[in-house]
Amino acid sequence: MFDYHTLKNPFPPMNVFSEDQIEDMHRAALRLLEELGIKTLLPEARAIFAKGGAKVDGDMVFLGRDMVTDAVAAAPKSITGRAGTRAKDITLQLGSLLFQPGAGAPHATDLQRGRRPGSAQDYREYTQLNQHFDVLQMLSPSVEPQDVPTHLRHYFTTETQLTYSDKFPFIFSRGTPQVMDCFEMLRDFRGISDDDFANTPHAYTIINTNSPRTLDIPMAQGLIDFARHGQLSIVTPFTLMGAMAPITVAGAITLSHAEALAAITLTQLVKPRAPVCYGTFTSNVDMKSGAPAFGTPAHFQASLAAGQLARFTGLPWRSAAGSASNINDVQAANENQMGLWGCLMAGATVVIHSAGWLEGGLSVSYEKIVTDVEVLNMIAELCAGAKAGPNEIGFDTALSEVNPSGHFFAASQTMERYNTEFYEPIVHDYANFGTWTERGSVDTNHRATRVWQEILEADNRPDVDSDRFGALQDFIAKRTAEGGALPES
Repeated sequence: MFDYHTLKNPFPPMNVFSEDQIEDMHRAALRLLEELGIKTLLPEARAIFAKGGAKVDGDMVFLGRDMVTDAVAAAPKSITGRAGTRAKDITLQLGSLLFQPGAGAPHATDLQRGRRPGSAQDYREYTQLNQHFDVLQMLSPSVEPQDVPTHLRHYFTTETQLTYSDKFPFIFSRGTPQVMDCFEMLRDFRGISDDDFANTPHAYTIINTNSPRTLDIPMAQGLIDFARHGQLSIVTPFTLMGAMAPITVAGAITLSHAEALAAITLTQLVKPRAPVCYGTFTSNVDMKSGAPAFGTPAHFQASLAAGQLARFTGLPWRSAAGSASNINDVQAANENQMGLWGCLMAGATVVIHSAGWLEGGLSVSYEKIVTDVEVLNMIAELCAGAKAGPNEIGFDTALSEVNPSGHFFAASQTMERYNTEFYEPIVHDYANFGTWTERGSVDTNHRATRVWQEILEADNRPDVDSDRFGALQDFIAKRTAEGGALPES
């Protein structure tokens, strides 16, 4: 096993469209923004667009091609995200590879407790699992802790991330008061000066446009707040083909591209070189029911097309895996891996929903986190590449030692490497049927249950400075007594 925190995608990016077709899609997106515009519900955002040269007519904003092109050129092509420890800092740029677990689910599920509304306990446990697995380099919003009041929820989620993990944290964009609270908690807990906080991202948010062509108030405010304070926005239009996007891959990705460009432009108008990540989450709906579908051929093709457009802009970008299955079964594995390989072949920088996501995002499964991480670990091992030097060829230590019809179990090369050469699974069982039966015929889901239970029982947390922890508690108590901060809509 090598360092999973600095993965590089070893696979050459795959194209689904020609370069000419990608340029046509980019030009169509620019035309869409210039002629059809994007509905922008936040007055401050409209004022910023207008000051930058956009035409504003009521809620509609029309962006000229030059201002969009200039914004993309200004956006940084490489971004360093500061985690709680330097060893867990991340770099977002084309060619880098980072994984996040499933995010934003209202429900949690596992074989012991069943499906249930997300709770504070679920959020803590999810953070513990995320912290445990090195292949998950960023924290995610995981489940909604619905037993925590909405005006206090951001205190709980931020405190949990800071005290249960030292990875790159997530902050919801649910209005300026909540965002400012979270920034202050993070800055003071990590001991960061105002200048250092503003000059390097120490947290990120996800910005979802409301397709088609709408930027709502919280999301526009989030873009402004994060850009203004030097923190990372990952812009992600959620375009489902046949529903809120055209039914074709080319049409849906063109719409997604336009919406992403508009949001990116807003960040650069607020603060040139503000950290921002291009994003997409495009799949299709089941045309019989209208339900979202994931891991489909169209989802795979959409990821490839988004990758081509991201490389066209030069920006780091985020894509997504995921599953529409209701339980952690073969369908869930197939869909997640199909979506995952689409992201990998497309050259995605960040792959969200790479572990645990079910029901199209309505739940996260504890068992699925474990079984999906197994696959992510194996992909991470592939990132190290295969070596073929003299020691690997082993002419003197393997090939010449074994006679015809012999075996290599006792060869010098084998004896030197047998403990380290192959990936050691965390949940897969390679025993034969007889041995597996003797051990109780335990299937993968139940083995995964044992894995996550052992992780939670171990309760390994990063070291926390007692003075900073006390100050964090005091801040939360003070702000709670003052009434907290309600999310804005």
